[in-house]
Amino acid sequence: MNLEAITDNLPLYLSGAWTTFELLIISLGLGLAFAIPLAVLRTLPQAWISRPIWLYTYVFRGTPMLVQLFLIYYGLAQFEWMQKSALWPYFSSAWFCACLTFALNTCAYTVEIIAGSIRALPAGEIEAAKALGMSRWVMLRRIVLPSALRRALPAYSNEAIFMLHGTALASIVTIMDLTGAARQVNSTYYIPFEAFITAAVFYLLLTLALVGLFHMAERRWLRPLMAR
Repeated sequence: MNLEAITDNLPLYLSGAWTTFELLIISLGLGLAFAIPLAVLRTLPQAWISRPIWLYTYVFRGTPMLVQLFLIYYGLAQFEWMQKSALWPYFSSAWFCACLTFALNTCAYTVEIIAGSIRALPAGEIEAAKALGMSRWVMLRRIVLPSALRRALPAYSNEAIFMLHGTALASIVTIMDLTGAARQVNSTYYIPFEAFITAAVFYLLLTLALVGLFHMAERRWLRPLMAR
């Protein structure tokens, strides 16, 4: 066990952990921001609105995130029109492509999670809102979304943890995250066990922190539902 090499490279691991955390927060933030309105549209009866969203979620949930990352980072770069477009400075950036891929992927899963929670709302809540004379927008803002987001918390917490583990793919496109730090230590000292076990410990600590935060959120926002 070469613990001295791990100790000497702790700053590299800490920097990688911070990069992983940034990727996670950006991806979850963007994914959730787009998932909420898309989930509402996903539950509409009009097929011309809900079907394209279903197709998007089906494609991104049905293909590996590694393939999605390769297509966005390497695939688009082969087209001349992309290289000459105003978007090229963004799509030539590994950081942008990784964040975009992770956000699109988690958004697809989150859309289905929230849409399922909306469909599972008790009919009595909707009828009570209509009886009070609420408009569709007011009912959506005050009744449907708050109740659906509460019910979606347990499933969304699992998605957040899966997304944390999925960020390990960022090292493949040269981003120095936790997995990238472990790869660098291994390539320098040839100690794969120590290098990747250390990265696993950091991932475990981040996972425990996420689980703790979601448990706190569930105790606060699911308490009214549990009281029933």
